Amino acid sequence: MGAVTVETNVGVALSWSGGKDSALALRALRDEGTEPVALLTTVTEDHGRISMHGVRRELLVAQARTAGVALVEVAIPAACPNEVYEERIAAALRAPELAEARAFAFADLFLEDIRAYREERLLGSGREALFPLWGRDTAALAREFVEAGFEAVLVCVDPSQLDPSFVGRRFDAELLDDLPAGVDPCGENGEFHTFVHAGPVFDRPIEISLCERVTRDGFAFQDLLPAGPPG
Repeated sequence: MGAVTVETNVGVALSWSGGKDSALALRALRDEGTEPVALLTTVTEDHGRISMHGVRRELLVAQARTAGVALVEVAIPAACPNEVYEERIAAALRAPELAEARAFAFADLFLEDIRAYREERLLGSGREALFPLWGRDTAALAREFVEAGFEAVLVCVDPSQLDPSFVGRRFDAELLDDLPAGVDPCGENGEFHTFVHAGPVFDRPIEISLCERVTRDGFAFQDLLPAGPPG
């Protein structure tokens, strides 16, 4: 993976969605000797779920616990205006867990407009934006995720870009072979989102069970439930 040039005395927080790219970014930081001070995640205050992915907060907490990293949750409305989002993020940056974070890492791969937006927003707070996966070939990265022993489930699919029958499937070699041409193997264009429940960034797997599938707000979602004992 590309080098992450961070001074050893600079704290780094990681923007965390619970999906595979976030998990790969965490691994990339650790491979370069950087342990994040916190994971930063937006959660819908209406439903207690990871924004866009629709994953229950309990599973997000389990991820942070098994990754051994503090979690900072940013509560936002389900239909969140951009100005409200920016206000909530700005407030979160003042949280005690983020006081020592002088840089924020993001798992973006190639969307230039998203990168420019993140860099611009952080510039005003005197923080640096890091992109440990930037420019990686997404087909190779997706295969690397599977071969490294990560396990994930597709929890959200955009039916305008990918058949909704893919929601609930394991993110594995078979799925990658089945993806139609034009669908990015990492879902970077928003074709799908995942939840990672096992892999080298966690100290143990997170037990899950697949619940109902629903269509909401134009997206297909696979609901997940914690299957193991709490803690």
